[in-house]
This record gives sequence, structure tokens and C-alpha cells, in this order.
Amino acid sequence: MIYIGYDIGSSSVKAAVVDAKTGKALAVATSPSNEMSITATQPSFAEQNPEIWWQHLIRATHEVLQNPNVSGEEVKGIGIAYQMHGLVCLDAGHNVLRDAIIWCDSRAIDLGNEAYVGIGAQYCKEHLLNSPGNFTASKLAWVKKQQPELYRNIDKVLLPGDYIAFKLTGRVHTTVAGLTEAILWDFTAHQTSKKLLDQFGFDKDLIPDIVPTFGDQGEVSAQAAHILGLPQGTPILYRAGDQPNNALALNVFEPGEIAATAGTSGVIYAITDSLKAPELEKVNSFAHVNHRKDSARIGKLLNINGAGSAYRWLKNTAQIKSYQEMNALSDLVAIGSDGICIYPYGNGSERMFENKTIGYHMQNAHFNRHDIAHLCRATLEGIAFSFVYGLGLMKQHHINPQTIRAGNDNLFQSHVMGTTIATLTGCEIEIYNTTGAIGAARACTIALLGYDSFKDFVSQNDHITTYTPDPDIPPYQQAYDIWLKGLHQLLKTQKQTR
Repeated sequence: MIYIGYDIGSSSVKAAVVDAKTGKALAVATSPSNEMSITATQPSFAEQNPEIWWQHLIRATHEVLQNPNVSGEEVKGIGIAYQMHGLVCLDAGHNVLRDAIIWCDSRAIDLGNEAYVGIGAQYCKEHLLNSPGNFTASKLAWVKKQQPELYRNIDKVLLPGDYIAFKLTGRVHTTVAGLTEAILWDFTAHQTSKKLLDQFGFDKDLIPDIVPTFGDQGEVSAQAAHILGLPQGTPILYRAGDQPNNALALNVFEPGEIAATAGTSGVIYAITDSLKAPELEKVNSFAHVNHRKDSARIGKLLNINGAGSAYRWLKNTAQIKSYQEMNALSDLVAIGSDGICIYPYGNGSERMFENKTIGYHMQNAHFNRHDIAHLCRATLEGIAFSFVYGLGLMKQHHINPQTIRAGNDNLFQSHVMGTTIATLTGCEIEIYNTTGAIGAARACTIALLGYDSFKDFVSQNDHITTYTPDPDIPPYQQAYDIWLKGLHQLLKTQKQTR
């Protein structure tokens, strides 16, 4: 018996098959092998055709099913993880009306800010745990304002994972956790926020029916079964946004536990049982996968848009063959990158800077002294310093981490990245060889057997290494202080030019 998990990202779609008894990964596939394109017709825009996600899911499924250790007939459950905050619009015939406005699109910031004022800060803090900001509800408001004829044809509004579940089952529904990431959920009333719907003038019928995060979310239809090579009737047992799912994959469920990821964006995701949101303009609060009405589990999320995207940009621009080569080059340079500071914020507005667009910046480069190795290290340090800065903001939410768990992705494969964060925070960084797709597959066992079996999967299969703080702290602190001074100058300049 096996489970299959999907991770629907903005760069690629991943599929993973795990053994239902041991949790061991049997096959993993990624489609496409490079990266999916993002359409940006204007600087603040970011869109993708939802059908592209489905086509790559089909290809990834076919690839894992070709593994000799895997039989499609043995698949007994499906889990879905997906890029958060996207907007998919369906008409009454379940046709997609426009390309999805995805997570890093920042066109709706002003509309979100207007709604924050209209609704009131106190309501947002107590009921939404967020400002509307640049999330799904605000993106829908942009469509309503800028594309009114298209808006009138919308029957249901979906998140990316809801769309994939629809393609698998033919059923249109969402989850409470999904509505919280869309900033459409009232945590106090335990229902869709009427006040937010009224503020934007949305009809409540745009919101699909709600299904639980774990449990029956529909069954694979005959059409999808034929396309994918899976048994008709296979149940969808789990669905969550990529960051809550990444935390799940790292066995992060309880207050005080923290997950970090460094993919296209960088994320700090900490669990609390508090419904207070003191820094809601900078730090987001969403229902975690195990959140219940009678037992709050809130994921405090701080996002850094310019993380892995900055490292990827350097790799492509400098035509470096691999991230491993970049990591090796960074090892040739001393702590502090000989004075170069990189501010990796060239991927749209940054929530932790109150949705300001800071942009990518390099400071203190010297053409006769610095080379590509310095840029590799400075980029890693700039990303690591951004994590450290973000953790400082998280402390205002009474989160004081002792251990941080992270996946074994390209950035955390670098000891420069891991050791820099560990040294400046005083926290160990535990690295686990797991992925969002593997976590989504394993989550099926939670729906069927509970949490204990899932936690055994992580402890038995995944731990790789632990980065510990370097006892020689001053060089790291000096480099961070120089970087931080430059950041404050950038923020001051940016404020003056607005």
C-alpha cells in the first residue's frame, strides 16, 4: 500500500510516492526539469495558467509510476500541497476565466491597504489575524475593479490547491486553512468573514464549500484516473498550502517549533497557540494544518520573497553550472565577503518591510578585489542575514526558538547559510532530507491513523545533519552589523522617495 503526494509550486510540480507502513520515499519526480515560466506583463504582475500545473502533475505522476517499486493500483491516498495565496477564477461551467494571479504578484497592495483602513486595524488583529495586504481577497478585488465583465462571470474562487483537487475529483471545495491564507476567514466567528466580503463587495456564494484539512476531500474521477494511471475512487486525504505543509513535513506541529525553508522565497514558520497578531503588517498568521476551533494552532509566517530567487538569478546570470559549484566558491571567501553586502529583495514587494518594494542592491563591490566567489558568499550571507532579521521580528510574537528545522534544499546545503543563521541566533539548525511532496504523501496517514505514525516516519527516515553555532561569534556579528546598517539606509532612502 502506498500514498502519493503532490507539491504544486510556482517553479515546478513535484510528485512523491511513499510506503504507507514505513513512510519511506519510493519514487520522486519533478516536472518540468528546469522551471515553469511566470508571466509578468507589468513589473508588479505574476501569473501562471493553472492548466500548466495540471499538465506537469500528469507528467510527474507518470514518471513516479514508471518506477519498478511502484504500482498505481496500490495507491490508497493522495495528499496535496500548493503555492499559497494564488487566485483561480472558475465560471459556472468550471472553466478557468483567466490566468491565476500567484503569490508573488503585488498589483493589489493598494486595494489591500484601503481595505485595512476600511475594516479597521482592531478587527483585522482580532478576527483576521492579518491585514488584507496582497493576498487572495485583495487580488480578487483587483479583478473586480479592473476586469468587471470577467468578474461578473466568476462562479467560484479557488486557491491553487483547490484547483488541483477539482481536476482530480471534479468537486469544487476549499479548506479553513486555505481561507485563512486568502484572508477570508474570521477566527473569532469561525466562518468566512462577512465584514471582509462586505468591504470588497463580494458575494458569499463565490466561496466554495469547506472540507477538512485531513479526511475525505473527494475521490479521483474516472476521467482523472484514466489520464494519470491511478485507481478510480482513490481518496484525496489531505490538502494544505506549501508553507504549512513544509512545516508538517519537518514534524513541526506544536507551539515553539519552527520550520525554515529557502526555495524561491525564504520562510520562517513558527507555531503558536496564541490568536494575537501584534505585527500583522509584517508577520502573517494562518491556521496550521492541526488548527481546530477548540485548540488553536497558528502558523506565524514571515516571508522573504528574495531568497532562493536571488541565488538562482546569480547562477543564471553568471552562467554557473550548479548550486554545488556556487556553494564551493563561497567556501573560498572569509566571513563577511570582504565587505560586499547583498540585499536580495528583487522579487517584488516584501511583507516584512510593510509591502515595500526594496529591490536588489549590492554595496561595497570593488572591481579589482572581488570576484564571483565573493558574490556567491555575499548572496548567501545576505539571505542568511535576512532570516536573522526576520527572526528578530518574530520575537515580538513571543517566539523564542531553541531549534529550527529545515529541508535539505539548495540554500541549506550550504554550511555558510546554515552556520551563519545558527551562530547569529544561537539556535541549532536541524536539516532533514524531506520535501513538500513527501510530506503531503505521508500526511495521508494522519487522516487514517493519527499523528504518531507520521512523527515516526520523520525520525526514522529524514535527519541528515545539524548546523551548530560557531563559537567564534564576532566575525559573524560584525558582518551582520555592517549589512544591517546598509539595510537601514536603504529603508530610509526608500521611505524618502515615496
